[in-house]
Amino acid sequence: MTQKSPLAWLGGKSRLADQIIERMPPHETYCEVFAGAAWVLFKKPESKVEIINDINSELTNLYRCVKHHLAEVVLQFRWMLVARDDFDRFLRTPADSLTDIQRAARFFYLAKSSFGAKIHKPTFGIAATGAPRLNLLRIEEELSDAHARLARVFIENRPFDQVLQRFDRPGTLFYVDPPYWGCEKDYGEGLFTRDDFARLAALLGACKGKFILSLNDTTGVRETFRDFRIEPVKTRYSISGTAKQEVGEVLITNFKPGRSG
Repeated sequence: MTQKSPLAWLGGKSRLADQIIERMPPHETYCEVFAGAAWVLFKKPESKVEIINDINSELTNLYRCVKHHLAEVVLQFRWMLVARDDFDRFLRTPADSLTDIQRAARFFYLAKSSFGAKIHKPTFGIAATGAPRLNLLRIEEELSDAHARLARVFIENRPFDQVLQRFDRPGTLFYVDPPYWGCEKDYGEGLFTRDDFARLAALLGACKGKFILSLNDTTGVRETFRDFRIEPVKTRYSISGTAKQEVGEVLITNFKPGRSG
């Protein structure tokens, strides 16, 4: 069932997902190593086995709660407003002082209401040119759709190297969407560093399965992943939600991509 991700996410692949999906080869197991908003998972047809992983435990907790405790998560939003005071109150509230369901609601609220969909040091997003990204009247609808899509998906919270090694087999297709080159700190300090690109390239070079890696088109990216097929593609993105610009990215694979139609 093709649908949208319920999350806004810095670097999310909402506009590039279709190009990634049409290049997917046949596979049995599908694994997103850096899931984020999981735009590709939500838009692609279901695979026999599906796994999404992210090192951010607040994100994976949200997905688990939507999968197992949908009604309770929706109930958290019953009396909320899209307000700077509520946003700042959530920022001041330590996540570890909340239940898992409260944590999920807090994270969803902050992710949907922050400027530029930033999750690391977020600020309240407000503009005179558009409605809030968080539509409180459609919370149940949006999360119900996500619940249905996640029903048969495994949700992991592990470092990328462990996930690549644990699920690698000839029938696996990995979608790999790490932080952009030059933007390694955008998701938090120390989660992914410049040196990790070389580690990632070495692990992908040893893959028994197949992978599609998406990154920004830079000299460093092309040099680090020079042993694989590199295909330039165009996409559009915006931080403010108003001024969109076309940018160059690359899709990197260890197979010759076909077009599944």
